[in-house]
Amino acid sequence: MPDVALHDLTDRELLAAHINQDPQAFNVLITRHKDRLWSVALRTTSDPEEASDALQDALISAYRRAEQYRGDAAVTTWLHRIVVNASLDRLRRKSVRPTTVLPDHYDNSSVEIPDSRDHISERETMMEISAALAELPLDQREAVVLLDIEGYSIEDAAIELNCPPGTVKSRSSRGRAKLAQRLSYLRNQDPTTSVTRSRGGAREHGNQ
Repeated sequence: MPDVALHDLTDRELLAAHINQDPQAFNVLITRHKDRLWSVALRTTSDPEEASDALQDALISAYRRAEQYRGDAAVTTWLHRIVVNASLDRLRRKSVRPTTVLPDHYDNSSVEIPDSRDHISERETMMEISAALAELPLDQREAVVLLDIEGYSIEDAAIELNCPPGTVKSRSSRGRAKLAQRLSYLRNQDPTTSVTRSRGGAREHGNQ
């Protein structure tokens, strides 16, 4: 099938062509959506390097698992799910304390190393949140990631997930409740943090 014809195909038709061994169909499909998929990976990981690796993992998985697509959701939704899952998996595997080795001839007493405690703390918190997200049921995780990480409106998330807005609200509400319970200990880690200062808001949310 000529390349010009491929570009005129729908996403479903491109995926079907890929399954039928067309050597260019998958590339055309991914090129069509690569910017959006990269954005998903970057927003989920908050780390360009991790996002790049996660996206590569996801595309390899999608390439190999194309026959598992059943057509019950849009192709973009199927790809999105794979990218989000790959991104969360990368975050769970990543070490939270990267180390830097100084050359042997450096005198440690004369080397000033910037205080990275805040950075480490932020990274650890992000890892905890990512791990908690990964424990949610898939439908709840997708809703929470779309609304709270990617900034989708409920209406846009409903289109992305191919379900009614009320379903998105319900899934995100259940997911947020589970995350709040799972991550409640983070509120009291440091009395000087903004998390503690927002306790009033958290209590109000809990009383709704």
